[in-house]
Amino acid sequence: MALADARAICPDLATRPADLAREAAALASLRRWASRYAPMVATDGVDGLMADISGVPHLFGGEADLRDDLQAQLERAGLHAASAIAGTRGAAHALARHGGGIVADGRLAEGIGHLPVTALRVDPDTAEALMRVGLSRIADLIHLPRAPLARRFGQGLVLRLDQALGAQPEPVAAEPDPPHFGVRMTLPEPIGQQSDVMAGLARLLDRLCAKLAATHMGARRVRLELRRVDRGTAQVEIGLARPMRDPARIAALFAKGVDKIDSGFGIDALRLTATVTEALAPEQIGGRPAIRHEDALADLLSSVGNRIGFDRVLRLLPATSLIPERSFLLAPAAYSTPEPSPHRTGLKRPITLFPPEPVTAASGTPPASFRWRRMRFTTLRATGPERITPEWWFDDPAWRSGLRDYWRIETQEGPRLWLFVTPQAQSWNGPEAQDWYVQGEFA
Repeated sequence: MALADARAICPDLATRPADLAREAAALASLRRWASRYAPMVATDGVDGLMADISGVPHLFGGEADLRDDLQAQLERAGLHAASAIAGTRGAAHALARHGGGIVADGRLAEGIGHLPVTALRVDPDTAEALMRVGLSRIADLIHLPRAPLARRFGQGLVLRLDQALGAQPEPVAAEPDPPHFGVRMTLPEPIGQQSDVMAGLARLLDRLCAKLAATHMGARRVRLELRRVDRGTAQVEIGLARPMRDPARIAALFAKGVDKIDSGFGIDALRLTATVTEALAPEQIGGRPAIRHEDALADLLSSVGNRIGFDRVLRLLPATSLIPERSFLLAPAAYSTPEPSPHRTGLKRPITLFPPEPVTAASGTPPASFRWRRMRFTTLRATGPERITPEWWFDDPAWRSGLRDYWRIETQEGPRLWLFVTPQAQSWNGPEAQDWYVQGEFA
């Protein structure tokens, strides 16, 4: 029912937002657990599981004992669930969502005939149309001719009805489990030296990267877990700036972390897991240099990112804005790709931008001389103006003064600066009271 209707009935009702991602993860875990009852277990909607238990009930003493064991296990785990056993997937789905139970072989029509037509997994409009003509139960449909039903209510209704009664097959198609990118090694004798740990890591990386290559995946985060003989554990985790499955390059990033590990009385087991992976298509490497430019850059970003954090290694990306402060974006280099700067026409922009800094003792347009950062400058050459209009859809306090006229000033003292003045300020305060600012410096 709607939340408003539920609160009208129960004003003290406690509610919280649904976490669909965690619910899906919990259902996936429950599906793996349910494989103790059947080799084929599939999800049934967002809140159910469907298992093909053909040939299994006798291992538990029969269908009733199997269902009782299932219910007991779920109740012991604190889960409230309804279960049903029937000869077809459609009948089991219908019965499980209307109280549960067991339908004996050859009695599907009797077992689900009392259920409403909504249990057949038909759309709400079809179910409403059926009830409008008095066909409210499945038993009302079983003995009707299929052709008139299909013409009036659609082929989907006939298909769902025949699947529930076993006239049409509907196998249980279990989803394949996602690949697990993890390998482990148990050692006959404890080790403690860094060289020994790195040698074991090299063997594990070869196996892990082979698994990644078989599924066209690359690792983004890799965790090495070390088990000591005293049952203590230590771990080293690294991040990668781009998907990778090169054992030598990944091993180099572990060297610093492995050197800091306290091996105690020795390490007797290692486990290596790729906790975060991304798709990585096969690459043609024949005839190319050993390390390409993009690989060298990725290694540099990985090395620096593991030291100071990947979110602190940034790159500049172009943005579609004429406002100097918005003409670029700062993005983490490990999670973005470089983009070429767009072609611009008109005056050049400075290589260094900073917040506007006021200029004093400026005279004329452009100023013949001025003071900035406690130094006196004399204009040797000036290029401009370049008028920039503020973007009205952004409320930027720095641009509330209106238009700006930018000038490229080459000074006699050497620096080439980017100055601007606001034309509105000239008209309000007079030509003798112009406020100039420096916002950038050319190379």
